[in-house]
Amino acid sequence: MARSDLLLGLVKAGIQGDRSLFHRTVDAIIAEERGKQHHVLADQLEDTLRKNGKTATSQPLLSNGTHQALLHETIPQRSMSDLVLPSAVRQACQEIVEEQHRADLLRSHSVEPRHRVLLIGPPGNGKTCLAETLAQSLGVTLLSVRYEGVVGSFLGETAGRLHKLFEHVTTRPCVLFFDEFDTLGKERGDVHDTGEIKRVVSSLLLQIDRLPSYVVVVAATNHQELLDRAVWRRFQLRLELPAPTSAQVAEWFRLAAERWKLPTTLSPKSIAQRVKFESFAEMEDFALDVVRRTILSQGQKEAASILGERIEQWKLRTRRKAR
Repeated sequence: MARSDLLLGLVKAGIQGDRSLFHRTVDAIIAEERGKQHHVLADQLEDTLRKNGKTATSQPLLSNGTHQALLHETIPQRSMSDLVLPSAVRQACQEIVEEQHRADLLRSHSVEPRHRVLLIGPPGNGKTCLAETLAQSLGVTLLSVRYEGVVGSFLGETAGRLHKLFEHVTTRPCVLFFDEFDTLGKERGDVHDTGEIKRVVSSLLLQIDRLPSYVVVVAATNHQELLDRAVWRRFQLRLELPAPTSAQVAEWFRLAAERWKLPTTLSPKSIAQRVKFESFAEMEDFALDVVRRTILSQGQKEAASILGERIEQWKLRTRRKAR
């Protein structure tokens, strides 16, 4: 059975004669039923709506062009096993995936699955990748917010675009990803910001509160100190992704060696000891650097030689950063 808020939405639409609300609510019910694998019912609802409910005057919430301006849609490729995560973070992510997959059981006890996650940590340590793997584990699309399309220069424009964005994402199960969330969720007590910024933050928090639980919101920030205090209580999970430890570096290179067939002349632990990587993004850049040079050498250089050259080059890079 559809959730109570959706049933109430249908009743409200019928009483008010609001066709737009009616279509949005039915679309949301269809999306929820598909998320429950109730494809027969979802197809029947879609067919009935198409034959009897859709008219020439009904308009989509967002035109295709508007949708693309506000959101970047990605079919997730990475899986949770591809990432090296702190054990507490991995467990929390597995729990939220389980809750989403078993939402029917939770709702039968009048409890909703958690669906709001805040990721904190320095750049390059897996926040975007973790959002993608959550989408992949849930079997849904990843929708990343395009700030250049959302943030407007005129009074009320940004809040209006946010409203359209949130209306669109509620039509189906998905992961909605806000990278650099402090861009929108800034502290409203900042005396240097305008009243418009305060209105945007208030609108954003209100829209997040209204999201159905089949839309998983993942927000990421490198600057947690900039976030509005009210942002924190909106997120049921607050997960920290710190810079990698030496053990995590070694584990990452073990996985990378299998994935990209990296030379095995040095152990992952030896690479971690020789180059002081500050992020997982740096490690991926290094590994791809080795792969590129190996491909281009076409067997003219030994793998050990290529790996040694890349290590020396990256050691120089890390020394320059330390100065």
